Amino acid sequence: MPSIFLITGIQASGKSTVAELLAGSDALPKSVHIRGDLFRRMVVNGRADMTPDPSAEAVAQLRLRHRLTAETANAYFRAGFDVVVQDVILGEHLPAMVAAIDGRPLHVVVLAPSVTAVAEREAGRGKDAYDEWTVRTLDRVLREETPRLGLWLDTSAQTPDETVAEILKKTTPSP
Repeated sequence: MPSIFLITGIQASGKSTVAELLAGSDALPKSVHIRGDLFRRMVVNGRADMTPDPSAEAVAQLRLRHRLTAETANAYFRAGFDVVVQDVILGEHLPAMVAAIDGRPLHVVVLAPSVTAVAEREAGRGKDAYDEWTVRTLDRVLREETPRLGLWLDTSAQTPDETVAEILKKTTPSP
């Protein structure tokens, strides 16, 4: 029976790497990996990105992105695929995304490494996810404003493979 995995966390928490490894694991022989940020990048003109003080348009575009992600996940799930969704979904947006995804079982996985671990990972990446945002600002939103739904993992000391193993162990029913 297929499942949907919703992987979230702040930038540089390991979402992309973990989601790609999970989707490619032998435990999910027919799977897809949906990167929610792809829908944001599809907007060519008029994109309004999220900031610490977002405009109404930025929030509307974020909600559209989440809705498109959920609809895509639902379609793949109905077609018999295990679905791994990955995006930054924090605060009030997490329960809204959970409600928008119809397929069950739905495994919400929140990657919550320490601020220090995220800063170190960010420094080692070839991209700069933090501009107006700081690691501490987004970490505060994660820990103080995001409902405690699903499986929260402190992945500070884990490799991506260890994180995937823990996700599978904690979400796969025992025989």
